[in-house]
Amino acid sequence: MRTFLLAALAIAPTPVLADTITWPDLPKSCFVSGRSATSMDVDTGCAAFLINVKGQAAGTPIKLDIPQYAMHVDEATGKETPVILIQAEENGEVKAVGYRELGTDQLGAALLREVRLLGTQKPI
Repeated sequence: MRTFLLAALAIAPTPVLADTITWPDLPKSCFVSGRSATSMDVDTGCAAFLINVKGQAAGTPIKLDIPQYAMHVDEATGKETPVILIQAEENGEVKAVGYRELGTDQLGAALLREVRLLGTQKPI
């Protein structure tokens, strides 16, 4: 049996107007790139979720630049929240990203289709 574990916080993002976003520099550490996240990554806040199958890490890295700027778009409301992606993994048809919200440092996880990728250069 497959188990998909998301160790993420379900927190409603704070509304932010696009023209008032102050994008920070991308982090130099504390993100997961080119490998699956570990329990230690989640415990230290450097990853937002684990993908486990039968107790073993089963996520495969998605070929994305990590970290990078993005907007999380709530599928129900269309509300956009600025984030920095800190992780991107897939297992089967599930493609997920972990992120840190700007201004709050809250971690979250979403399906890849729920984020608009903005790249590694500070958005204007």
